[in-house]
Amino acid sequence: MTAPDHRRWMTRAVELAHLCPTVANAYSVGAVIVVDGQEIATGYSRETDAKGHAEEVALDKLDAGDPRLERATIYSTLEPCSQRATATRRPCTDRIITAGIPVVVIAWREPSIFVEDCVGVEKLSRHGIEVIELLEFTDAAKAMNRHLGLP
Repeated sequence: MTAPDHRRWMTRAVELAHLCPTVANAYSVGAVIVVDGQEIATGYSRETDAKGHAEEVALDKLDAGDPRLERATIYSTLEPCSQRATATRRPCTDRIITAGIPVVVIAWREPSIFVEDCVGVEKLSRHGIEVIELLEFTDAAKAMNRHLGLP
């Protein structure tokens, strides 16, 4: 088995993030779920509804019990959320943990714009999930989020 091509898939996630409708009070994020070098689901913020997060959208395209998820890697341009503004939606970290995805690759940790202290990386790590940060993609992930006043 060959090593995963993290750069290829994060590039795909960045492409998806560019599809997000811009909203003044929300991040534009792209996500890709990959198994054995194959894309099995994608999502981007607000793709299916006004409150949809990229990881949530991608996961909703698969059956919750899909056995491939136990071998999957999810690529997200932003750290998966550890809390949501509404109690009716589960945080993306909780959804990833429940799905059994063992590897999460991110480009950028969530800044303290909407959530004072996002602990998505820490929460995933506590549950035995490997988190890989591709810092060379941080600027690309921020590019479509400049409307939030980012430097």
